[in-house]
Amino acid sequence: MKGIIMIIDGMGDRPIKELGYKTPLEAALTPNMDKMAENGICGIMDPIRPGIRAGSDTSHISILGYNPYEVYTGRGPFEAAGVGVDVLPGDIAFRCNFSTVDDKGIITDRRAGRIRDGTQEIAQTINGMELEEDVQVIFKESTGHRAVLVLRGKGLSDQVSDADPKHEGKNPKKVVALDDTEEAKKTADILNKVVAKSYELLKDHPINIKRIESGENPANIIIPRGAGAVPKVEPFGEKYGLNPVCIAETGLIKGIASIAGMQLIDIPGATGGIDTNLENIKNGIIETASKDYDFMLINVDGADEAGHDGEMEEKVKFLEKVDVVIGELMKIEDVYFILTADHSTPISIMDHTGDPVPIVITGPEVRVDDVTKFNERSTSKGGLCRIRGNNIMDILMDLMNRSTKFGA
Repeated sequence: MKGIIMIIDGMGDRPIKELGYKTPLEAALTPNMDKMAENGICGIMDPIRPGIRAGSDTSHISILGYNPYEVYTGRGPFEAAGVGVDVLPGDIAFRCNFSTVDDKGIITDRRAGRIRDGTQEIAQTINGMELEEDVQVIFKESTGHRAVLVLRGKGLSDQVSDADPKHEGKNPKKVVALDDTEEAKKTADILNKVVAKSYELLKDHPINIKRIESGENPANIIIPRGAGAVPKVEPFGEKYGLNPVCIAETGLIKGIASIAGMQLIDIPGATGGIDTNLENIKNGIIETASKDYDFMLINVDGADEAGHDGEMEEKVKFLEKVDVVIGELMKIEDVYFILTADHSTPISIMDHTGDPVPIVITGPEVRVDDVTKFNERSTSKGGLCRIRGNNIMDILMDLMNRSTKFGA
C-alpha cells in the first residue's frame, strides 16, 4: 500500500456574503471531492493547534510529523533548498519577493505584477553582489515573483527582522537586530545594504525597461523576509521507513521536502498560481504513483494565491479545476489518499487564519462515515472529528500497517 497526502494550499475559507454565506469550497462544483468524502472518513484539521495561524511552512512540517516549534528556524532555508541552493551549516537564508518601488522608494507592488518571465536574468545581476563585508551573497529566483537570498560568511545570525512591510504604500522596513549580539547587528546592516544595492542594480535592468515599456510593473528591488539558519531534521524516510517523493510547485514546499530527504519531481508549467498547468501536475502524480515510492506529498498552490489576492471567483474556479484532477487521481489503486489543506486563506482577510480545514481519508478498510460533501462545514460532522496536523502521519502509518505498538 502507498500513502498520498495531497494538500490544496489555502483551500479553507470563511462564509462570504456574495456567495450566499457559503465558502468558496461550498460554492464550487466539486463532485469528485464530494465522492471522495462519501467514500472516506472525514473531519476537520488544525494544522498546528486551534486558533494558530499556520504558515505553509510550519503546517507542512507539522503534517509530516515534525515538531515545528523545534524544527522551524525561519522560512528562508526551506525556500533556498527548494530552488536548488546547497545550503550549508552557518548559512543564513531568506525568502524574497521581486517587488516594485517608485523613485521615492515607496513599494507600489509587492509582487512586481506577478512577474513570470525574466527573473533568472534579474537574479543573475544580484547573485554575487559585492559588499564591503567578507560575506558571500547567493541569490536565486524561485517561481513567479519569489526568490531566495543566502548570506554565507563568519559571524552571522538569523536574529534579524524582515524588510517586507507586508503592504503597498510603504518603504521597505529597516532591518534591525532582534538581540544584542554583534552577529545580529552585523547581519542586519548587511541586509539593509543588500536591499539598497538591489535597487541600484535593477532599476535600469533591460528586463525592467522592457516591462515598463509594456505597461508592466518592474521588478526593481528585492524584499527579504523569513530569516533562518539551516535546521537539522531526521530524514523522513528514516523516521517512517518509507520511500518518499514530493510533487510541489513552490520553492518553499520543495525545500521542506528536500531538507526532509524526499525525492523531488519537477513538473513543467507548475507556476504556483491560478495559471498553473494542472494537466501536467495530474499526469506527473499518476506517473509517479506507478513507480517505486510508497509515500507521496503533493502541494497545489493556486487557491492560496487567489485567497491572498481577494479573488473570490478565481478561487471558486480554481477549486473546480482541481476537482477534475481529483477525479483522475481517485483511479489510483492500492493507496490511502488524504486530501486536505495546510491552512485557510479567507477572501475577506487575504491572509492565513487559524480556522480549521477539511480533511478526508480514503482507502481499504477505512471506516466510512455519513459525510457526502467535502467542505469546511460538512466534514466537521465526520468520523475523524477534529484532529491536528501532527496526527496525520500517525493515522496514515497505522492504516498502512507500518506503525509500531505502544506498550505490551
